[in-house]
Amino acid sequence: MSTQKLMPDLRAAIAASGLKNGGTVSFHHHLRNGDHVMNMVMDEIARMGFSDITVAASSLFAVHEPLVEHIRTGVISGIHTAYMSGPVAHAVTRGMLRRPAVMHTHGGRARSIESGALRIDVAFIAAPTADNLGNINGVAGKSACGTLGYAVADAHFAVCVVAVTDNLVPYPACPIAISQDHVDYVVEVPSIGDPAGILSGTTRATTDPVGLEIARSASKVIAASGLLVDGFSFQTGAGGISLAVAAELKQLMQDRRVQGSFASGGITGYIVDMLDAGLFRTLFDVQCFDLKAVESFRRNPCHQPMSASLYANPHRRGAVVDQLDVMILGATEIDLAFNVNVTTGSDGMIMGGSGGHADTAAGAKLSIVTTKLNAGGYAKVTGRVTTVTTPGASVDVLVTDEGVAVSPLRPDLLERLRASGIQLRSIGELKELAEARATREPQRPSGEARIVAVVEYRDGTVLDVVRMVS
Repeated sequence: MSTQKLMPDLRAAIAASGLKNGGTVSFHHHLRNGDHVMNMVMDEIARMGFSDITVAASSLFAVHEPLVEHIRTGVISGIHTAYMSGPVAHAVTRGMLRRPAVMHTHGGRARSIESGALRIDVAFIAAPTADNLGNINGVAGKSACGTLGYAVADAHFAVCVVAVTDNLVPYPACPIAISQDHVDYVVEVPSIGDPAGILSGTTRATTDPVGLEIARSASKVIAASGLLVDGFSFQTGAGGISLAVAAELKQLMQDRRVQGSFASGGITGYIVDMLDAGLFRTLFDVQCFDLKAVESFRRNPCHQPMSASLYANPHRRGAVVDQLDVMILGATEIDLAFNVNVTTGSDGMIMGGSGGHADTAAGAKLSIVTTKLNAGGYAKVTGRVTTVTTPGASVDVLVTDEGVAVSPLRPDLLERLRASGIQLRSIGELKELAEARATREPQRPSGEARIVAVVEYRDGTVLDVVRMVS
């Protein structure tokens, strides 16, 4: 077999890949809102006359707005993703996509690819550095994004793999994150993206006094849980309040002289600071959420990469999420059964997705949801969430600006928090307070409206559906 993999351009690589109408192409999101590769590839696929293509992207952001036109013209007819926001999400909610989108968790995506439930014909991997045989890393080059954890399953299981790079280096590239034996073709382009787009508005700690008070309350819950001892493991989401909890936890761990075993997930500079301060022995990183994390991953061997499968695949031989002590989660809505929605707004419009939300809630010994009671005039604690993203059976505590509610499934935790003097309320009381303050009523889609997306749990079972908003 020829070892010549370097293609003159994307068109040549797509032609060589064997892609056909009705095929599935995949992309990873480590460049987040700075990604250029998905738009470049789909534009070329459209120019080549392909149609009925399914896009299996680990996440979709506002930068991917050009895909809306490809949906309108039928080039794209299906989407599989763990998260989507911006114009593509609006187009899907408005019913533009021919088939319902499939929204899964990060662990569920890896599971479906590895099991063959999601068959990828061609994976296009945005490679910050690559050599002519397809050895790839994310730590070198002008578009360095750090770890490439979400691309690993695609590289290992796609029928054909195309590395798209703007930093072609002499063979062999070093270090190697994805190796040449998993890559079929290499294409050099002027730019795969803007690494400044890795940092978005959802990856900064809140400075709002109410949000900071919620973060302090969450840290008190952790302190009272009995889990904050040497060997403690932790993950926080990327929401502003969740990140503020990390800052509170740092001080708490220093005061108690606790050294944790690991922190995990999408890693931010807040968690890097904790590693550098000796508060954790190591980090497991599936994606770098900011440039400080990229630099840490480049220089520090204790900042370790992990694939999405190692992170959260429920059907593999052990997932990192199953070793978590505490996970901090955000919420668009939470209901009386502790079900959480981070997929749609109160108006039913898709504005996010599970990502690792449901995976980590299921794995952690203590899953804490932090949220204000109200936002945008809406009550965030409600009778039933608009869309179930994470089932209430795996949520332990809700921390709000008006107190803390503990799941009835955790009477042990309730007693610990009560003994610590934490202000406790029932979830029903918090719902009444939230509704009394609300100035707007949710405008949820009709139960008769067409289904535009299916929300899968991490094991592939259906949790909920999203219906069209006209």
